[in-house]
Amino acid sequence: MLALICGQGALPGLIFRNISHVPVIAALDQFRPEGLAVDLTFRLETLGTFLNELKARGVLRVCFAGEIRRPKVDPAQIDAATKPFVSQIVGALAGGDDAALRVVIDIFEQAGFEVVGFSQLVPELLPPGGVLSKRAPEVQDRRDVARAQTVVEGLSDLDIGQGCIVASGHVLAVESFGGTRWMLSRLPAARPADWPEGGLLYKAPKAGQERRIDLPAIGPKTMAQAAQAGLAGVAILQGGVVALDLPDVIAEADRLGLFLWVCETEP
Repeated sequence: MLALICGQGALPGLIFRNISHVPVIAALDQFRPEGLAVDLTFRLETLGTFLNELKARGVLRVCFAGEIRRPKVDPAQIDAATKPFVSQIVGALAGGDDAALRVVIDIFEQAGFEVVGFSQLVPELLPPGGVLSKRAPEVQDRRDVARAQTVVEGLSDLDIGQGCIVASGHVLAVESFGGTRWMLSRLPAARPADWPEGGLLYKAPKAGQERRIDLPAIGPKTMAQAAQAGLAGVAILQGGVVALDLPDVIAEADRLGLFLWVCETEP
């Protein structure tokens, strides 16, 4: 039996619609998925009780999908079954995103569950390599991708983001706490008239990232925001970035005159 542990956004529903068996649908109480009926909810304060409930339902495997933010923890609500995990939970909330996710995986594996990545369940979420749009990246775009790959690689140890914006070799923005949407939405207002035109959004996992939970993702809205930000295209790392509704992503890129390049190698 599989449990799909959901956060917000379209990804949980997409996975649910594309697997052959019906999983237990669970969600962190503060971050429920869109369009899915939830069988179980939990809070970090009751994580131990939630793990026991999964076992009682015969769950052996768990898959995490969707967006969450770090919830506030009320010490007064921590139940007896969760007390053994308190030090790990505190450590997770204090660390960076990838460090926190590794702690989550450790807790579930210690409890006897197999943690599977959503890309194992729905591998078609990872698009094939190559230029998928009508527009192709130009020579400068390819140089900018190489620059962006170096930037994301260099930021990995800081555990702060999974993408950046580069134009004519200049790093215009790096992804941080606000995520890709916030970065793209801020760019038009922050971009002075003398900044280089064009540029691209590049997304990839951090070096050594735990890929079973937190793969970066793009969707049709990403392409629309890239166009609004004045970019020429979007590049992602093959095998490391999820494309939500890939045909729609490609169609939106073509409609907006952007390139979509799935890069086949890391720096």
